[in-house]
Formats: sequence, structure tokens, C-alpha cells
Amino acid sequence: MNLLLMGNPNVGKSVVFSRLTGVHVISSNYPGTTVEFTKGYMHFDEKTIEVIDVPGVYTLEPVSKAEEVACEMLDADNVVINVVNATNLIRSLNLTLQLIKKKIPMIIALNLWDEAKHTGIQIDVEKLQQILGVPCIPICALTGEGFKGLVLKIKDAKPGAYEYEEHERLHEAGNITESVEKITHRHHKLSEQLRDATISPVRGSLIALIVLFYTFQIIRFIGEGLINHVFTPLFENLWTPLMLHVSSLFGGVGFIHDIFIGRLIDGKIDYNQSFGLLTTGMFIEFGVVLPYVFAFYIILSFLEDSGYLPRLAVLSDNIMHRLGMHGMSIIPMMLGLGCNVPASLSTRIMDTKRERFIASTLMAIAVPCMAQIAMVVGLLGKHGEAGLWIVFVTLFAVWIVLGVILNRVMSGESTEMFLEIPPYRFPYLPGLIKKVWMRIIWFIREGVPWIMVGIFIANILHTSGIIEVIAKFTQPVICGIFGLPVEAAGALLIGFLRKDVAVGMLAPLGLTLPQLIVSSVVLTMYFPCVATFSILLKELGIRDMLKATGIMIISSLLVGGMLNLILGQCGWMIR
Repeated sequence: MNLLLMGNPNVGKSVVFSRLTGVHVISSNYPGTTVEFTKGYMHFDEKTIEVIDVPGVYTLEPVSKAEEVACEMLDADNVVINVVNATNLIRSLNLTLQLIKKKIPMIIALNLWDEAKHTGIQIDVEKLQQILGVPCIPICALTGEGFKGLVLKIKDAKPGAYEYEEHERLHEAGNITESVEKITHRHHKLSEQLRDATISPVRGSLIALIVLFYTFQIIRFIGEGLINHVFTPLFENLWTPLMLHVSSLFGGVGFIHDIFIGRLIDGKIDYNQSFGLLTTGMFIEFGVVLPYVFAFYIILSFLEDSGYLPRLAVLSDNIMHRLGMHGMSIIPMMLGLGCNVPASLSTRIMDTKRERFIASTLMAIAVPCMAQIAMVVGLLGKHGEAGLWIVFVTLFAVWIVLGVILNRVMSGESTEMFLEIPPYRFPYLPGLIKKVWMRIIWFIREGVPWIMVGIFIANILHTSGIIEVIAKFTQPVICGIFGLPVEAAGALLIGFLRKDVAVGMLAPLGLTLPQLIVSSVVLTMYFPCVATFSILLKELGIRDMLKATGIMIISSLLVGGMLNLILGQCGWMIR
């Protein structure tokens, strides 16, 4: 027997799952799909049973891949715990009645019971049990209230006895709710007023800007703190001596040495310039990317579990639809500002291949990572704020315009977003920690191998001199269209390995402010770093990745050329 947790999105299933299972849980894709589900184990009736957190759905009449997977998981040998939002019973009962039709043993967990009481909602649990014919247990997943009774009732799970005509399902859900629910009048508390404000177009947008500003400040603080005070010292004090010893075994030079160790800088390993698979490659993954991934996953999980992220998705849904996506695509865009690698992986939350392609392409072209943003600020900041404004406003305009174009030229439509908005809650910390840990393990398992392969190939191109040949071949474009000096060609090509390092390589070239602006924009747009490229290749496939690459190259040529012309005409204004 397996235990399936089923319910609408954002009804607290993940917290219920964390309460029921132990530390060791597994996140994996359903066979043949990119739809994720999580499974763990719990002890019940002197044996161990598997608990599966089924993807959240609103209906068993599948219109998305997640709903198809949820339907395929239903089996008569399993027991379903239907997690219901007690604060919105009528919506949850739509799925409950469909589960009853399946004649599968089930029990109902009325989650957010404390929140229902706070908002003046009273539910007659005994009457609800009699009507549906299955056990109903009030719980609060956040505090653990009611979980002992929930576990004890698993053995009493049974198929529901409620009979209804399929075309009357929504009407029946309303009738049941009306007969068991009583609502008393209450004045809105401050927290409830905040909920309304955060989905208001005007006030919600202002709050979102404030939240995002402080989110990135915290992420940068955590990420840079880990890089500067934990990972860089670890690499310098522990990994560097080992790599120098390996370097001496290779004789300090040679093709194989340069592939794995890289080129020594004044007899030393420089993680920013050596470009070896075991030096710069390892440092990119674990010394630069992982700290930002960790920081982003902490904040992302906090925003999810606190209830703010669904509101941000609702707030951004209108503009995202104009770009060919729905509101949940705000997540890859947010992640991309920290690191494009987890952002590329997170595009799996989109429902269709079309939406995943648009989200991945826009993120790779117009969303610079935190490390690159820091380098651009350092490069242009000394010239004042004008140059920074031009760079980031240009990238935002590219993001909007390119999204509108892709939405119009690509066949298909962006799917609707059906999202439950949960109440604001302080996150359940053990569940949050477990979620972050699972995501980090998932990133290491899914992303690291592909990144290493990509860095290995890029190192061969760099060591064999192919990148230098490409740089010379592209000089007419870089000098003619972008108006940059010949020396900038190498820096832009190195951006394929590490974009933040490439930005730093522009500093000693003595570029004018217009040239710095053009090079910063082109470097962001023309191609993702090798780590992101490797993940995008895995997620999109070769054919779609070639399409995305073509879009990147064409858009960077057009935008870079236009910027060069415009800044050349009015360059006196920003010098």
C-alpha cells in the first residue's frame, strides 16, 4: 500500500508530507515526463509505507502534464489523503467529489483549520463525514495539530459513498459546503488587509518592488559571504595545494595539463584565469554557482511557504501572458538574477514546451546573473549612474520586446494559471530546511554533470586555440558593428566560459563609456555561459537549443549595433 497526498496546489500538501515522512525523501521525475513528485516513508501499523506527494491538481480531467501524472498515479491498491483547504471548502470539494467517483480508499485532511477559525468559518466535521462517507480530520500542518488522529484514521480509509451526476458536480460541491459551513462576520485583521494589498495592481506592484529589492540584497549578502568567507578560503587552502601537486606531476605544461589544471599564472593557479576543468571548472560550480543557488533556494522556499510567491505570480500573470507565459514564469526570471543555472532547471514548472522555450530564451538573453551584475556595476559605476541605467533599461526592453515577438510568431497559446492563494503563514522551518536540502541535492545531481561536460568541451576549445581563431574571425563584427577595439574580441569570447570574468577583462582595455555600455549589453545577450548552455541543451534538446542560439546571436547583433549608433550620435551626453 502506498499513501498518496492529493489536493489543489498551495493547500499545504508539502508541509503535510514533511510532517508524515522522515528525513530521507526523494525528488524525481515521473517516467517519460519532466513532472516532479516527491516520495518518502513513514512507519504505520508496524510496517513502512511509501508516501507520495502527488503534483497539485484542480481536476482529474487532465489539461496539463501534471494533472495527467496525478491521474496515472491513482490506483485501487493505494490510499489517498485528500488535503483540503478548510478556508475554501467549495473549491477543494470539486476534486474530492472526483476522487470519490474513482472508488479509491481515502480520508480527508481539513488543513488550515486554525486559519478557518480565525476567519470566522465553522465546519460541521461530523456532518461532512456522513455526507461524503469518508473520515474527515481537521489538521493544522504548520503546528502539527490533528496529525495523530490523521495517522490513526489511515486504517479506516474507505471509498466514498456520495452519489451524484457528473454534470452536477460543481452544484453538488456548493450544496455540501452550504450544508456544513457557517460563516460569522469578522472585521479584517492587519494581516488580512496585507493579503488584499499584495495582489492589488498598484499597491501590490510597489510591495513587489520592495520585496524583490530586499530579496536580492539578502541573496547577495548570503552568496558573497559564502564565496568570500567559506568557499574561496576552502579552495585556496585545501584544493589549491592539491592541484599544484597534480600540476607538478603533469610537468606544469602541456595540452592535458591545460585541460585539467589550466594555465598557471606566474606559477600559480588563478581560479579566474586558469580555466582548468579541476580548477576554474570546480570553482565555478562549487565556489561561485552553488553559494548563490543555496542563497536563492533559501529565499525562494521562504517566499513559497510564507504565501507570498503565489501572490507575486498572480500579480505578474497579465504581463507574462503578453510574453507567451503565465505568472509562474516569474520564478525562472527571479532565479536567473541570482544564477542562470537553477533558473534553467526551474523552467520545468511551465506547462508546455512552448512556454519553456520562451522562458529559457528570455532568461538566457536578458537576465544577467548576480555575479555579472556585480561586475557590470563595478565596471560602469565609476562613470556614474547613467551608464548603468542604459544597460539595465536596455536589457529590460529587450526582455519585453523579444517576449512579445516570440509570443506572436510561435504557434500555440500560453496556458491559463489556476493558482490557489494561501494565507500568509510563517514557514514551517524543518520543512523549509528539508526543501532547500532536496533542491540542492537535485541541483547537484541534475546540473553538475552537465556543467562539467560543458566546461570540459569549452576547455578543449580554449586550450587548442579554437576560441582565439573564432575571436579573430569575429573581429569585423565586434569592431565594425559594435564599435569595440580588437582586444575586446577575446574578452567577449571568454564570456562563454565565465561572463563575470569576461566583464572584468574589459576593465584594463581603456574603453569609453559608450563602449563599456555596448560590451556589457552584448556580453549579457549573445550567449549564455557554458554552465547555463549545458543545462539549456539538456532541458530544450539540440533542435530548440539551436533555435534559441540563433535568436541570441541575431538579437545581440541588432541591439549591440543599434546601441553603438545611438550612443555614437549622442555620446557627448554620457561621457
